[in-house]
Order: sequence, then C-alpha cells, then structure tokens
Amino acid sequence: MAKISVSNLTFCYEGSFENVFEQVSFVIDTDWKLGFIGRNGKGKTTFLNLLLGKYEYQGSIQAPAAFDYFPYQIGAEQLQRCMSEFLNELAPDCEEWRVIMELEKMKMDAELLYRPFRTLSHGERTRVMLAILFSRDHYFLLIDEPTNHLDQASRECVKEYLREKKGFLLVSHDRDLLDACVDHILVLNRVTIEVQKGNFSSWQENKERKDAFQMAENEKHRKEIGKLKKAAERARDWADKNERSKIGFDPVKEHDRSVGTRAYIGAKTKKMQSRVKQMEERIGHEIEEKEGLLQDIENPADLKIMPLKHHKDILIRAEKYGLGYGERVLFKDFDFTLQQGERVLLRGANGCGKSSLIKAILRANAQTVETAGENTDAEALEWVESGGREKSQNGISVPEETGILRTASGLCISYINQDTSFLRGDLSGYCRKEGLDESLLKAILRQLDLERTRLGGRMEEFSEGQKKKVLIASSLLRQAHLYIWDEPLNYIDIFSRMQIENLLLRCQPTMLFVEHDVRFQEKIATRVVEMG
Repeated sequence: MAKISVSNLTFCYEGSFENVFEQVSFVIDTDWKLGFIGRNGKGKTTFLNLLLGKYEYQGSIQAPAAFDYFPYQIGAEQLQRCMSEFLNELAPDCEEWRVIMELEKMKMDAELLYRPFRTLSHGERTRVMLAILFSRDHYFLLIDEPTNHLDQASRECVKEYLREKKGFLLVSHDRDLLDACVDHILVLNRVTIEVQKGNFSSWQENKERKDAFQMAENEKHRKEIGKLKKAAERARDWADKNERSKIGFDPVKEHDRSVGTRAYIGAKTKKMQSRVKQMEERIGHEIEEKEGLLQDIENPADLKIMPLKHHKDILIRAEKYGLGYGERVLFKDFDFTLQQGERVLLRGANGCGKSSLIKAILRANAQTVETAGENTDAEALEWVESGGREKSQNGISVPEETGILRTASGLCISYINQDTSFLRGDLSGYCRKEGLDESLLKAILRQLDLERTRLGGRMEEFSEGQKKKVLIASSLLRQAHLYIWDEPLNYIDIFSRMQIENLLLRCQPTMLFVEHDVRFQEKIATRVVEMG
C-alpha cells in the first residue's frame, strides 16, 4: 500500500479574492476505493486538476503513482473515428487486448472499439472509457461523475464494474453508486476536509450523530455564556456601586461606618472585581470552545414552491400515441394519463423517447395556451416557437406523431430542460429574458448554497451543477399546475438533492419527471411509467 500525501495545500484562481483551498492536509491510500463528495463549487474538479498538475499551487502533493482521469477529452476529429484507431492517443501505454478484457467484464462487445465513436450512446462511451482507464497499470484513477446522463441499466453496469475495482477516487453525487462502490469517503465540508472509512450512508449517519452532538454542545456553551454574562454584570454593578461609596458618608444614616471602613470597602471591591475578571476569562474560554462547533453543519434552508390548483383532475391524456422520425419509431400505441396530485416518473433506456414525449406535451400545451391566451414557462414557449424541432444526428427533424395527446385547458407548466448550454450572460439578463424576479431568484440560489460571489458572475463560468441550480431555482419561482423536470439532478450535489427531496415531499406538487437517481425515484415518485 502506498500513500498520497497532501500537505498545507493552498490554491486560488487568478483574479479571485478567495482561496479554493487553504492549508489543507490529509493522507489517502492508493488501494482505497475513495468516494469524493462536496457542495457544487467547493473545488472537487479543481482538486482533481491539481493532482493532474494542471495548476500551480502552494504546499505539496506527494504521490507514488501517476494519475489518469475520466472522462477522456474526445476531439471533434476523433468523434468520427473508431476508438481502436485513436486508443493510443488517449493512453499511449494502453494495449487493446486488455481493453477488450475489461469490456468483457462489463458484458460489452469488443465491437464497440470498431464503430465510429459518435455512434456510441452515452452509456457505451462511458464504459469504453472506463475499460481503457482500468486496463493500465500503476495509475491512481480519478473518475469524475461517470453516471451523468446514463439510464438505469447503464448505471447498474457501471456500479457492478466499479464494485470489483480499487485504487480510484470517485467524484459522484449518486448515493446508490457511492454506497455500492467505495470503502472510504473524502468530504469537502463547508470549512474543513475530512477522510473517513466507510461508504456514503455510514458517513452520513456519523455526520448526523456528530452534528447533533455539536449542536447540543453549542447550546450548552451558549447557555453557560449567558449565565456568566449575567453574573459578571451583577458583580460589576455591585463593585462599581461600592467603589463609589468608599469616600464620604452620612454619619446620621450610616452610624456604623467610620473613616477606617474605607480600606475594608476597597478590599472587598477589589475582590469582587477580581471575580468579574475570572468570569470574563471563563466567558472567553466558553466562546473559544463554542467557535468552530457549527462551521461544518449542513443546515439547509427550506425551499418553497407555489403549485396551482387546476379545475380538472386529469391534466394530460395520451391515447394510442406514438412518436418517430421517419423509419425510426421511438414508441407507439402509448396510453397515459396524468392526474392532479401525482408525481409520475418516466423510466426507460436512453433513446426510448422520454424527452421527446415531454417536448410533445409542451407542444400540445402551447397550442392550448395560444388558443386560451394564457402564459406558460418562457423557456418551454421559446422551444415551441422555434418549431418544436429536435436535433438528430442528420440535422434538424420534426417528430411525426400518431394517436392523440391532449393537455387540460389553461394548464400552466414549469419546465426544466436537461440541457444547460443555452445559459449565457449574467443572472440579471437571464431574469429579464425569462420574466423572473431577480432578487427572488438570487435568494433561492443562495438557499441552494450558490456562493454570493457567483451571483454577479457570468453563467458561462458556472460549473454544470451551478447551472442546473439556476434552472431549478427558475422552475421553483414559477407558479404552475404541473412541474415537468427532465433529468434535473445531473451534476447537483448530494446535499442539494436531499434539500429538493424534502421540498417536494413537503409541498407535493403535481410532477412529471425523468431522473435516474435511484434514491430520488424511491422517495418522490408516486407512480412509475415504463417506456420502451
């Protein structure tokens, strides 16, 4: 077993006012299956880049092994070629026969290496790159969010594969994956960094126990400080009052006093002042012990949502409905109803038509909205006004519909697109374009733990998780009868996921959603509709 030692690591991006890491020290083992978690924007990907030597930093990182990183960067020219042709461009010391062996462990056909890379699905690309990663010796592997955009079957395959591996650092917000695949957790807390043995669930249990203890200790110290302050104030008032009475007295009213009493009062006052000083020292000691107790407490604010009540029970109805592109049929004879109060999960393999169905619903509702003169989600309307067109591999195509798809009249929909590439400019411009209250949007983003320094920045510079939070905050701001969310949690950190889960369980809006996070599915969905 070899150790990777990080000592007094300090790093700050050029032009930034705050350090991403400051005097950070910890040790990890190259044989560990290490999970890496933390809030969006806390520096997980930055730390991976520091290990890869991409940035200059203060302090030291001592590693006995070289690092390799997932995902590999695939260029536009490489997309047109087979992986077997540019394999050694990605990993010069990689041998093709070993990659084939790793693919077999994932029950994947070696034929994937001999197809143009652009023709592979997200799941196939992920598994091919993981096979390359684990086919090389003497590397400590840095795996950055491998399950984003993968359907349930692909996630299970990746999970089973990683379960049998070791010697990696896995950045993931997928709680199910972390529980299955890691034996240690590296956590970027709010202020500190900690390494703990176990998986995510054991870490969470320990954290909840630790947080409860620290909150109890904090309350105990707070009460003790209050008592000491009151006692010190009473003693100080008594001492001041007696100090003023040392000189001069009324012999008629104070017949038991004499000039010699002055020394006695002075000595007693001095003793009381000494007691006040001791109390103040104890207060300082209590405050010192109290400091730092709550620095890493995750105490997320309760989010709010404002669902509307519709006058009809059935909001969406599909009868013998089908979608396709020419000879390619996504699905057909699809019967479906969505009732008010339901939270329906659309589940199926990538490419089975989940997102296409969602956009068909938006098109159908936009036609109803235009007829009724109502308003709906600005982003959804913009998509429909562009012709409701979807990009295919061969260019722009319009889906062909069969059967019937209807939405209730006057239905207001709040929509989250899985794509974030359209987010440009600052939040002020985005709010003007979308017709949102800027102060409320920023307040929700702060509740989702987006740093204040980011609120004035350009969205192109946001991490993918921070961009997703902009879309989620926008959706929460819009009053709607129906919330349609298409893979809303990609790149969203674990703590925000739990925050959103609590909101939906508390407010119970009507929802139609696509999401591959197993824990989220289990908690939120009231009904599952299988597609494909």
